[in-house]
Amino acid sequence: MSQPASNSDSHAPLRKNIRILGDLLGETIRDQDGEQIFTLIEQIRALSKASSAGDSDAYSQLDQLLTSLQQDQLIPVVRSFGLMLNLMNIAEEYHRVRRLRTASRQNNPGGHRKSLPQLLTHLGDQGISKSRISETIENLNIELVLTAHPTEVSRRTVSQKYDRIADSLDILDTLDSDRLSDYQINRVKDELRREIASLWATDEIRHTKPTPVDEATWGITTIEQTLWSTVPTLLRQLDFNLKEQLGEGLSIEASPISFASWMGGDRDGNPNVTAETTDQVCWLSRWQAAELLQRDIGQLRAELSISSCSDALRDVVGEHPEPYRHLLRAVRDRLILTRDCLKQRLDGDSAIDDEAIYSDVGDLKEPLMLCYDSLISQGMATIASGRLTDIIRRVNCFGLNLTPLDIRQESSRHSEVLDAVTRYIGVGEYLNWSESEKLAFLTTELKQQRPLIPTAFLNQTLDSAWLETFHQQVAYPIENVYEVLKTCQTISKHPRSSFANYIISMAHSGSDVLAVMLLQREAGVNNPLPVMPLFETLQDLEDAPAVIENLFNIDGYVDSIDKRQQIMIGYSDSAKDAGFLTASWAQYRAQEKLVEICQNHDVQLRLFHGRGGSMSRGGGSAHDALLSQPPGAVEGYVRITEQGEMIRFKFGLPGIAYRTLELYTCATLEATLLPPPKPSVQWREQMDRLTASSLDSYRNGISNPGFLEYFHDATPEQELQRLSLGSRPAKRKASGGIESLRAIPWVFAWTQTRLLIPAWLGSDSALETAINNGDLELIQKMSNEWPYFASIIDMLEMVLAKAKPEVSEYYEQRLVGKSMQQVGAQLRARLAVVIESVNAVRGCETLLEGSPVIKNSIKVRNPYMMPLHFLQAEIMGRLRAAAEHDDSSKQIYEQVLKISITSIAAGMRNTG
Repeated sequence: MSQPASNSDSHAPLRKNIRILGDLLGETIRDQDGEQIFTLIEQIRALSKASSAGDSDAYSQLDQLLTSLQQDQLIPVVRSFGLMLNLMNIAEEYHRVRRLRTASRQNNPGGHRKSLPQLLTHLGDQGISKSRISETIENLNIELVLTAHPTEVSRRTVSQKYDRIADSLDILDTLDSDRLSDYQINRVKDELRREIASLWATDEIRHTKPTPVDEATWGITTIEQTLWSTVPTLLRQLDFNLKEQLGEGLSIEASPISFASWMGGDRDGNPNVTAETTDQVCWLSRWQAAELLQRDIGQLRAELSISSCSDALRDVVGEHPEPYRHLLRAVRDRLILTRDCLKQRLDGDSAIDDEAIYSDVGDLKEPLMLCYDSLISQGMATIASGRLTDIIRRVNCFGLNLTPLDIRQESSRHSEVLDAVTRYIGVGEYLNWSESEKLAFLTTELKQQRPLIPTAFLNQTLDSAWLETFHQQVAYPIENVYEVLKTCQTISKHPRSSFANYIISMAHSGSDVLAVMLLQREAGVNNPLPVMPLFETLQDLEDAPAVIENLFNIDGYVDSIDKRQQIMIGYSDSAKDAGFLTASWAQYRAQEKLVEICQNHDVQLRLFHGRGGSMSRGGGSAHDALLSQPPGAVEGYVRITEQGEMIRFKFGLPGIAYRTLELYTCATLEATLLPPPKPSVQWREQMDRLTASSLDSYRNGISNPGFLEYFHDATPEQELQRLSLGSRPAKRKASGGIESLRAIPWVFAWTQTRLLIPAWLGSDSALETAINNGDLELIQKMSNEWPYFASIIDMLEMVLAKAKPEVSEYYEQRLVGKSMQQVGAQLRARLAVVIESVNAVRGCETLLEGSPVIKNSIKVRNPYMMPLHFLQAEIMGRLRAAAEHDDSSKQIYEQVLKISITSIAAGMRNTG
């Protein structure tokens, strides 16, 4: 399964690696499945390549060949193309590492964009003083929040094999460059051959839904496999660059990067995440941290066989001949005890002495810093700056929890608790109160010293007679009330460092925030989590500034949050609600107003961006996105979600993980010190016109008669339910239309058919109207001079280049009734319009003329993706006629469908 070549010499090593991997895959298929299957796959690949080049005869032959495959041919065919796409991804990821390494070896900080040395030079050229740069870096706070993703369906076993293949490519590259023997090169190729053979013999798809604990385990594995080593490497490089260019390095206390997690804490619409789940994930995370730290301390002890120490250290250890090893033995032993006790917790044993184990990170840092200061005082800074510094920086970053949990719950669930309580104590019906009545009640209760919630709620011992009457009056079950309270009680049981924030999804008002503050207090949370409203629909984004202003005007509120307001901006639901362009502008304007309000009240604003992998969910370059935020929106602090398949893409390989963290560091530093200019009045007015047009067009489009039925029939939206996706349901409510569908499957389904509606619908009419009205020159100026608008056009161009209208038409012809096919024809006509408009803005004939690397990457993938699309549409048709097939046939078809879905996602990369 060799891969076509490109003309770019700089990518010759990439082409070579893809060719090696493709040839080894071909050998494996021939060995394990026979010559006949191998020949069939090669025939399909050749036809697909010719078809992608515009050969209509090849297209027809490909269609005929794929639809006539025998059942025993389906799985090897679909697997071969899916695996090749994943191997291409591995080769591309490693090629990125290779290019970064080459630039570093050549001591060429300008050799690749957005590097730290290049940025430090640029900041100096812009007149930013060295002291200000150093101070800003010391105080950077970049928090990346790992979240589960329902399209991440590959098994961890398979992911680990991919990592080993990347490692072999690295070794092969090194051997080539050092001109070592053919035997050594062949030995590495044999390792590659074995891994690919093992992959081919392994079922790559999960067949059971992961539990939330499974998802959390996967997130913890990412920390262990790459980030545990990458974070200190980044900080060591940052320290070096600062010394070289500014004359002063990074302090040992600086911790610019940290991580948090939603896996095990995000219960919004997911009944599988319970208080018990959160409990278990907290123990699990602490257990893994203790295990990793005790390994590090054991290695450090072996190094510090030194007798000279400070008086402070001598006072602690006495006259021991090896003071450092003696002190660290106690640290290691306590970490081992902590690990073992937490394992007992996980196994159900609650009789643990919490005083004997590590719960406060300060208790761990104290002996480490004592060793560090002692070494410095004895003239051994070189030793102090080695492994000990790396461990201290890991402790600063990961603490004793690796990734503290965010708790996320939907706003109505908190209101239900207060409704039940107010009914029980006879003061009214909270759900029926106005917003002003709710605020008056909540502010009064927050000032009270007495408890509000009766113990019968907290202990789940409510009287059965009262419950019977209660259930006749309300639409929500008492179990919902109990679960919210149990979650708050779980927060109170764990060290505060186990948690980060309490996020309220679908937040609409100030009462939503105060309600959670009150519930935490009532559940005994002595050190409550910051309460973070998530504004995610268009209306909520527009209302957000007024909501926050009203909260600030409540007596005592600003002091209660320590003059630090945290707010989450939702990208997914706002785009599904209003279309990408309108949602993006609403997010921008909301942030502008929130910055102004917080400045007026002397409150520090901390914004949390709920971005995904796809364009409509805020995807694209995180670096460019941060530099396009409104002035004042960053200010040294960034919090962003990293989701599912993007976690593997950004952090799967150490070299890529390093580059990802460097990009975030550079973007946050630059956005803080060189914020973008405010848009001119003319630009703002143009955006208002564009988004008004886009909103009208988008909402008319999705409410068009037949659109929902077309979506349901022409995409694998139905079939996504069959996949063993993430732990939460695809819909918030079992019934309902687009409004109840989660944003991720909404995006994912359209991505599979290459129509990509969520990314551009609405933008087509907006850009076309503006250009027809003579505004092309203005839009081009905005694209060239305004980072925010430039990022929109960049993302739009990239996603449009991945669209293939002929693919969606193929699905349509096989799955949609004649009466509905006009809907697809209209959508494809609109797609053609938006492509023409983007090309006009760019002044180009075709998409991605200025991004040849991305353009070539898409081009070389298409011949491997087309057979997957053809087979997916064919199998969807067969499965929807399930009554005609026996159980064994359905089982094969469902397996083929699962493989095709995850393989197309691998080919598209930023999927959902």
